Amino acid sequence: MIGNKVRVGPGTVIGPYAVIEGETTIGARNRIFQFASVGADPQDLKYHGEPSRLEIGDDNRIREFTTVHRGTEGGGMLTRIGNHVLLMNYVHVAHDCFIGDHSIIANSTELAGHCVLDEWVVTAGMCGIHQFSRIGAHAIVAAGSKVAQDVPPYSMVAGDRARLVGVNSIGLERRGFTPATITALKSAFRTLFYGKLLRDEAIEQIRAESGAIPEVRRLLDFIANSPRGVVGRERD
Repeated sequence: MIGNKVRVGPGTVIGPYAVIEGETTIGARNRIFQFASVGADPQDLKYHGEPSRLEIGDDNRIREFTTVHRGTEGGGMLTRIGNHVLLMNYVHVAHDCFIGDHSIIANSTELAGHCVLDEWVVTAGMCGIHQFSRIGAHAIVAAGSKVAQDVPPYSMVAGDRARLVGVNSIGLERRGFTPATITALKSAFRTLFYGKLLRDEAIEQIRAESGAIPEVRRLLDFIANSPRGVVGRERD
């Protein structure tokens, strides 16, 4: 079932019993599997039929029973999925979410409204992401985690509530980050989360020591500009 306002790019394959509706634009070479629901009205009681949109990029896979909703007026009227994203079975992407390129969202992960996932994010199965949360680039969220604050880029978090358990070293190695960059990130995480300095003091010290490294600078900017606060470390 494909609505009359849906636009589908070349090479995109849509399986049987999928429903695509609303102001939805789908790019090239996507695969939308059977029983997926894409572009439906948002589950927001403040929504009253405004012409909100869903934009899906290129080379994505949306698996069975996944639901992706359009945006709302309170979130800029837009939900967006980037390129090369995998949404596994039973994933829910709520209104006004943005998912960055190359992200993998595993089975039964639920994203509430207004979440932002930067590029190369991985969530394992059955994760719950609180509304307005942001997950930084190259972060991994362990299975069954409940995320109620922002997740720093390059990190690994786990648990209920999700807590920092370290740097996503294996993921960074697989994506070609240099040993020097990974070492600098590990040092920055130790100073930020395991040292005795106050957060602002730690950020200034790291900027002075390794702020010239783009990945370290991105980590510090993310933490300094997080309105929700970031996930903290596990307590001893």
